Amino acid sequence: MCLQLLLVSLFTFVEFNCENLFDYRHDSLKQDIEFTPEGDRRWTERKYWDKLNNTAKSIISCGIDGDDWHMPDMIALCEVENDSVMRDLTKRSLLRNANYEYLMTSSPDVRGIDVALIYHPGSFAPVSHYPIRVAPVKGMRPTRDILYVSGRIITGDTLHVFVVHAPSRYGGERRTRGHRRLVVDRLCAAIDSLLTSGGSPKIIIAGDFNDGAGSEALDMLAQKGLTDVSAGAVGSNGAEGTYKYKGRWESIDHIIVSHDMAAALRECRVNDAPFMLESDDKYGGVQPFRTYRAWKYRNAFSDHLPLVARFNLRRTAHK
Repeated sequence: MCLQLLLVSLFTFVEFNCENLFDYRHDSLKQDIEFTPEGDRRWTERKYWDKLNNTAKSIISCGIDGDDWHMPDMIALCEVENDSVMRDLTKRSLLRNANYEYLMTSSPDVRGIDVALIYHPGSFAPVSHYPIRVAPVKGMRPTRDILYVSGRIITGDTLHVFVVHAPSRYGGERRTRGHRRLVVDRLCAAIDSLLTSGGSPKIIIAGDFNDGAGSEALDMLAQKGLTDVSAGAVGSNGAEGTYKYKGRWESIDHIIVSHDMAAALRECRVNDAPFMLESDDKYGGVQPFRTYRAWKYRNAFSDHLPLVARFNLRRTAHK
């Protein structure tokens, strides 16, 4: 007699803009001189390793689940400079014993920043991955590629992941709105290809969109039947979003998923662990504890806080 057992596996997904994770070497093809020993930030090897380990500490803290703890299964990172940085982060920092692997883009962004996906091979087995290039329009600087990765999760299903870092609002929100729409146009085209292939694909889209709920870019994704599971996410230590600007909390980082993944969601929250916060002396409350305040180095973390989404993945086993 064969019995079928329904097993539930917890899958923890993190999105984190780790803020300027640069190495300390100048890349002659990029405008990264600011983050070198000779640059304005006086970015040294010691500061670089402090930043790596602080980023690792932030990721590790995302694994706390009440009285339980385990490492996140997958992390979408924004603002990482290159492959060397990701290799140091996963193989030589405080994450070195976590057995993480990674995939990343190599974009035409003028500063040299990219996006990456860290994953645990026991939770996810990549099958395909490639960058999605976003051709700039007139008046727009080259921007980050979208990273697409597909692979098998523990249920045997295919998970499709997109990591996004849309253009900033520098120069004005209205003036740059079309730049972010262009990124989401490319993203929507890729999503349409998945949706028209049949079935009900499992999709996670994560990253810094530089736009909040109700924006044109986010509405375009909602029209595809996708759900922003991070909408309304808050922390437990005073954070009302992932980013704070002039005293106002904003939710510009997002985790957006397809129907099946939304149905599997257990929770989505902002990780505002106390060590990642500082007092906001000017506007009140707390704010992210960032690496620099103006030009003063503070051996801290990021101007963004991570998002943590937990999913209950159900699979059938035979006994």
